[in-house]
Amino acid sequence: MRVSEAVAARRSIRAFLSTPVPDDLLRELLEKASRAPSGGNVQPWKVYVLNGERTSEFLRYLESAPPVEESEYDVYPAGLWDPHRTARFELGEQMYELLGVPREDKAGRLRQFARNARFFDAPAAFFITLDRRFNQPQWSDLGMFLQTFMLLAVEAGLDTCAQEYWSSRHGAVTEFIGAPADEMLFCGMSIGYRDPNAPVNDLVADRLPLDEWATWV
Repeated sequence: MRVSEAVAARRSIRAFLSTPVPDDLLRELLEKASRAPSGGNVQPWKVYVLNGERTSEFLRYLESAPPVEESEYDVYPAGLWDPHRTARFELGEQMYELLGVPREDKAGRLRQFARNARFFDAPAAFFITLDRRFNQPQWSDLGMFLQTFMLLAVEAGLDTCAQEYWSSRHGAVTEFIGAPADEMLFCGMSIGYRDPNAPVNDLVADRLPLDEWATWV
């Protein structure tokens, strides 16, 4: 598979099959993803992997864990502006339309959002953290690591969904995975095989036209 094909094929999958993911495959993909760019070769990422029964144990633990809490960072800036605000709004509308959940069905939308807390039924997942002393450049390194892993997953026939949702459950997550207090949870990622019959997996996010964000100087 060419890199361009993997980029085009990657989706944020929100409905997974229960098909197991081999630990050896996850290990291989993580080792390959560690070749992602990292300024000064700092390699700030720490990854905590859940798979199979450990994923199930975590979900059972979460049922009695503290509820949603304030994230340690702003997922979106306050007063998000256009065109970014509209792009985010339209993506949500497209997703709920595929799910057959109208805007007035608040309960239905909340149920779908709550599926984040079950990794959208994926059998495997990981959480990624970084030392609190790191700065924005190291956060950028995390993004490049995540993208590299997701493209490698596509090549291997897997699907993923990066989830900043977990920043709102950071206390419960860090307690379960045993992360030390000097590490901040950045996000989680659901990993598995997409359900081909789930309409939500047909969602393809639009992108802004090139001329809106690229300038030849």
